[in-house]
Amino acid sequence: MTILDVEGVTNVRDVGGMPAAGGRIRSGKLLRSGQLSGATATGAEALRARVRHIVDLRDSEEVAAEPTEIPGPDTTHLPLFLGSVRSFFEADTSLDDLYVHLLEESGERLVAAIRIIAQGAPTLVHCTVGKDRTGVTVALALAAVEADREAIIADYALTESQLPAERSRRVAAYIRAHHPEAVHAVALATQSPAEVMRALLDRVDERWGSAAGYLRANGMSDDELTALHETLVESA
Repeated sequence: MTILDVEGVTNVRDVGGMPAAGGRIRSGKLLRSGQLSGATATGAEALRARVRHIVDLRDSEEVAAEPTEIPGPDTTHLPLFLGSVRSFFEADTSLDDLYVHLLEESGERLVAAIRIIAQGAPTLVHCTVGKDRTGVTVALALAAVEADREAIIADYALTESQLPAERSRRVAAYIRAHHPEAVHAVALATQSPAEVMRALLDRVDERWGSAAGYLRANGMSDDELTALHETLVESA
Protein backbone atom coordinates (compact mmCIF):
# COMPACT_ATOMS: atom_id res chain seq x y z
CA MET A 1 0.00 0.00 0.00
CA THR A 2 1.11 3.57 -0.64
CA ILE A 3 0.28 6.26 1.91
CA LEU A 4 -0.55 9.50 0.09
CA ASP A 5 -0.13 13.04 1.32
CA VAL A 6 -3.27 14.96 0.36
CA GLU A 7 -3.45 18.32 2.09
CA GLY A 8 -6.44 18.52 4.42
CA VAL A 9 -7.41 14.84 4.14
CA THR A 10 -6.36 12.06 6.51
CA ASN A 11 -5.85 8.34 6.04
CA VAL A 12 -5.34 8.47 2.27
CA ARG A 13 -3.73 5.55 0.51
CA ASP A 14 -3.58 3.58 -2.71
CA VAL A 15 -3.98 -0.15 -2.09
CA GLY A 16 -2.09 -1.02 -5.26
CA GLY A 17 0.96 -3.23 -5.01
CA MET A 18 -0.28 -5.91 -2.64
CA PRO A 19 0.08 -9.50 -3.88
CA ALA A 20 -2.92 -11.16 -5.51
CA ALA A 21 -3.52 -14.52 -7.16
CA GLY A 22 -1.86 -14.33 -10.57
CA GLY A 23 -0.19 -11.00 -9.95
CA ARG A 24 -0.69 -7.95 -7.77
CA ILE A 25 -3.23 -5.22 -7.17
CA ARG A 26 -2.89 -2.52 -9.79
CA SER A 27 -1.77 0.89 -8.53
CA GLY A 28 -3.95 3.93 -9.19
CA LYS A 29 -7.26 2.07 -9.40
CA LEU A 30 -8.50 1.89 -5.80
CA LEU A 31 -7.83 4.56 -3.22
CA ARG A 32 -9.31 4.97 0.24
CA SER A 33 -9.47 7.83 2.75
CA GLY A 34 -11.33 9.65 5.45
CA GLN A 35 -13.81 12.40 4.61
CA LEU A 36 -12.76 14.99 2.03
CA SER A 37 -14.44 18.08 3.45
CA GLY A 38 -11.17 19.45 4.82
CA ALA A 39 -9.29 19.22 1.54
CA THR A 40 -7.44 22.41 0.70
CA ALA A 41 -7.28 23.73 -2.86
CA THR A 42 -3.95 21.91 -3.19
CA GLY A 43 -5.43 18.72 -1.75
CA ALA A 44 -8.45 18.88 -4.04
CA GLU A 45 -6.17 19.31 -7.04
CA ALA A 46 -4.13 16.29 -5.96
CA LEU A 47 -7.31 14.23 -5.81
CA ARG A 48 -8.51 15.44 -9.21
CA ALA A 49 -5.18 14.32 -10.68
CA ARG A 50 -5.63 10.78 -9.37
CA VAL A 51 -9.35 10.05 -9.12
CA ARG A 52 -12.26 9.90 -11.57
CA HIS A 53 -14.97 8.61 -9.23
CA ILE A 54 -15.58 9.18 -5.51
CA VAL A 55 -17.77 6.84 -3.49
CA ASP A 56 -18.99 8.54 -0.29
CA LEU A 57 -20.31 5.95 2.17
CA ARG A 58 -21.50 8.44 4.82
CA ASP A 59 -25.11 8.91 5.87
CA SER A 60 -27.06 12.08 5.12
CA GLU A 61 -26.49 13.49 8.61
CA GLU A 62 -22.72 13.21 8.19
CA VAL A 63 -22.79 14.68 4.67
CA ALA A 64 -24.86 17.65 5.87
CA ALA A 65 -22.44 18.32 8.72
CA GLU A 66 -19.29 18.02 6.58
CA PRO A 67 -20.21 18.56 2.92
CA THR A 68 -17.65 17.75 0.26
CA GLU A 69 -17.31 19.70 -2.95
CA ILE A 70 -14.47 18.58 -5.19
CA PRO A 71 -15.34 19.48 -8.77
CA GLY A 72 -14.14 17.07 -11.41
CA PRO A 73 -14.59 13.49 -10.24
CA ASP A 74 -18.07 11.99 -10.30
CA THR A 75 -19.37 11.45 -6.76
CA THR A 76 -21.81 8.75 -5.67
CA HIS A 77 -23.36 9.04 -2.20
CA LEU A 78 -24.03 5.53 -1.01
CA PRO A 79 -24.79 5.39 2.72
CA LEU A 80 -23.97 1.91 4.01
CA PHE A 81 -25.59 1.98 7.42
CA LEU A 82 -29.27 1.43 8.05
CA GLY A 83 -29.65 4.02 10.78
CA SER A 84 -27.23 6.72 11.81
CA VAL A 85 -23.64 6.32 12.93
CA ARG A 86 -24.67 7.85 16.25
CA SER A 87 -26.99 4.92 16.95
CA PHE A 88 -24.08 2.46 17.03
CA PHE A 89 -22.32 4.51 19.67
CA GLU A 90 -25.51 4.82 21.69
CA ALA A 91 -25.90 1.04 21.58
CA ASP A 92 -22.20 0.53 22.45
CA THR A 93 -21.80 -1.75 19.44
CA SER A 94 -18.51 -3.64 19.11
CA LEU A 95 -16.45 -3.54 15.93
CA ASP A 96 -17.15 -7.24 15.35
CA ASP A 97 -20.90 -6.71 15.66
CA LEU A 98 -20.80 -3.58 13.51
CA TYR A 99 -19.14 -5.45 10.69
CA VAL A 100 -21.57 -8.34 10.95
CA HIS A 101 -24.35 -5.73 10.74
CA LEU A 102 -22.79 -4.40 7.53
CA LEU A 103 -22.60 -7.88 6.02
CA GLU A 104 -26.14 -8.80 7.00
CA GLU A 105 -27.96 -5.51 6.36
CA SER A 106 -25.97 -3.68 3.69
CA GLY A 107 -25.10 -6.35 1.13
CA GLU A 108 -26.78 -4.66 -1.82
CA ARG A 109 -25.12 -1.33 -0.99
CA LEU A 110 -21.72 -2.97 -0.58
CA VAL A 111 -22.21 -4.53 -4.01
CA ALA A 112 -23.24 -1.16 -5.44
CA ALA A 113 -20.01 0.40 -4.17
CA ILE A 114 -17.87 -2.42 -5.53
CA ARG A 115 -19.65 -2.26 -8.90
CA ILE A 116 -18.36 1.29 -9.23
CA ILE A 117 -14.81 0.09 -8.60
CA ALA A 118 -15.33 -2.63 -11.24
CA GLN A 119 -16.18 -0.02 -13.89
CA GLY A 120 -12.46 0.64 -14.16
CA ALA A 121 -12.11 4.36 -13.48
CA PRO A 122 -9.66 5.30 -10.71
CA THR A 123 -11.93 5.31 -7.67
CA LEU A 124 -11.64 6.70 -4.14
CA VAL A 125 -13.83 5.14 -1.43
CA HIS A 126 -14.31 7.06 1.79
CA CYS A 127 -16.51 7.50 4.84
CA THR A 128 -15.84 9.76 7.82
CA VAL A 129 -12.50 8.44 9.08
CA GLY A 130 -11.99 5.76 6.42
CA LYS A 131 -11.93 2.88 8.89
CA ASP A 132 -15.12 0.82 9.15
CA ARG A 133 -17.40 1.29 6.16
CA THR A 134 -14.44 2.00 3.92
CA GLY A 135 -12.45 -0.81 5.50
CA VAL A 136 -15.13 -3.44 4.93
CA THR A 137 -15.86 -2.29 1.36
CA VAL A 138 -12.21 -2.26 0.33
CA ALA A 139 -11.48 -5.56 2.06
CA LEU A 140 -14.36 -7.30 0.27
CA ALA A 141 -13.30 -5.89 -3.11
CA LEU A 142 -9.71 -7.04 -2.57
CA ALA A 143 -10.68 -10.45 -1.19
CA ALA A 144 -13.03 -11.01 -4.14
CA VAL A 145 -10.05 -10.80 -6.52
CA GLU A 146 -7.93 -12.99 -4.23
CA ALA A 147 -5.57 -10.38 -2.89
CA ASP A 148 -3.28 -11.78 -0.23
CA ARG A 149 -5.29 -12.23 2.98
CA GLU A 150 -2.58 -10.91 5.29
CA ALA A 151 -2.04 -7.86 3.07
CA ILE A 152 -5.77 -7.04 3.22
CA ILE A 153 -5.69 -7.34 7.01
CA ALA A 154 -2.54 -5.19 7.22
CA ASP A 155 -4.16 -2.50 5.09
CA TYR A 156 -7.16 -2.41 7.41
CA ALA A 157 -4.98 -2.35 10.55
CA LEU A 158 -2.89 0.52 9.15
CA THR A 159 -5.77 2.97 9.55
CA GLU A 160 -5.39 3.33 13.31
CA SER A 161 -1.88 4.77 12.87
CA GLN A 162 -3.09 7.14 10.15
CA LEU A 163 -5.74 8.88 12.27
CA PRO A 164 -4.50 12.12 13.84
CA ALA A 165 -3.32 11.26 17.34
CA GLU A 166 -4.83 14.39 18.85
CA ARG A 167 -8.19 13.61 17.28
CA SER A 168 -8.14 10.08 18.69
CA ARG A 169 -7.22 11.34 22.17
CA ARG A 170 -9.96 13.97 22.06
CA VAL A 171 -12.59 11.49 20.90
CA ALA A 172 -11.57 8.91 23.52
CA ALA A 173 -11.68 11.54 26.30
CA TYR A 174 -15.14 12.69 25.18
CA ILE A 175 -16.48 9.13 25.14
CA ARG A 176 -15.08 8.31 28.57
CA ALA A 177 -16.49 11.52 30.02
CA HIS A 178 -19.96 11.24 28.50
CA HIS A 179 -20.37 7.46 28.29
CA PRO A 180 -18.35 6.06 31.19
CA GLU A 181 -20.27 2.79 31.04
CA ALA A 182 -19.39 2.17 27.37
CA VAL A 183 -17.23 -0.88 26.71
CA HIS A 184 -16.74 -0.69 22.94
CA ALA A 185 -17.17 2.97 21.97
CA VAL A 186 -13.49 4.02 22.07
CA ALA A 187 -12.48 1.09 19.86
CA LEU A 188 -15.37 1.85 17.53
CA ALA A 189 -14.16 5.42 17.08
CA THR A 190 -10.40 5.01 17.00
CA GLN A 191 -9.13 1.45 16.52
CA SER A 192 -8.66 -1.02 13.66
CA PRO A 193 -7.33 -4.26 15.19
CA ALA A 194 -6.06 -6.82 12.71
CA GLU A 195 -7.93 -9.63 14.44
CA VAL A 196 -11.27 -7.91 13.74
CA MET A 197 -10.71 -7.93 9.98
CA ARG A 198 -9.32 -11.47 10.12
CA ALA A 199 -12.50 -12.60 11.90
CA LEU A 200 -14.68 -10.81 9.36
CA LEU A 201 -12.99 -12.44 6.37
CA ASP A 202 -13.14 -15.84 8.07
CA ARG A 203 -16.86 -15.32 8.70
CA VAL A 204 -17.42 -14.47 5.04
CA ASP A 205 -15.60 -17.63 3.95
CA GLU A 206 -17.49 -19.82 6.42
CA ARG A 207 -20.93 -18.59 5.39
CA TRP A 208 -20.58 -17.67 1.71
CA GLY A 209 -17.51 -19.66 0.66
CA SER A 210 -15.53 -16.57 -0.32
CA ALA A 211 -15.82 -12.81 -0.71
CA ALA A 212 -16.81 -13.38 -4.33
CA GLY A 213 -19.52 -15.74 -3.08
CA TYR A 214 -20.79 -13.04 -0.72
CA LEU A 215 -20.95 -10.50 -3.56
CA ARG A 216 -22.77 -13.01 -5.81
CA ALA A 217 -25.29 -13.71 -3.04
CA ASN A 218 -26.03 -9.99 -2.90
CA GLY A 219 -26.54 -9.48 -6.62
CA MET A 220 -23.15 -9.17 -8.29
CA SER A 221 -22.86 -11.12 -11.53
CA ASP A 222 -19.95 -13.24 -12.71
CA ASP A 223 -19.32 -10.72 -15.50
CA GLU A 224 -19.08 -7.94 -12.91
CA LEU A 225 -16.68 -10.01 -10.82
CA THR A 226 -14.56 -10.59 -13.92
CA ALA A 227 -14.55 -6.84 -14.56
CA LEU A 228 -13.49 -6.23 -10.96
CA HIS A 229 -10.60 -8.64 -11.40
CA GLU A 230 -9.56 -7.00 -14.67
CA THR A 231 -9.69 -3.59 -13.03
CA LEU A 232 -7.76 -4.45 -9.90
CA VAL A 233 -5.29 -7.20 -10.81
CA GLU A 234 -2.26 -6.96 -13.06
CA SER A 235 0.22 -9.70 -13.87
CA ALA A 236 3.33 -9.59 -11.72
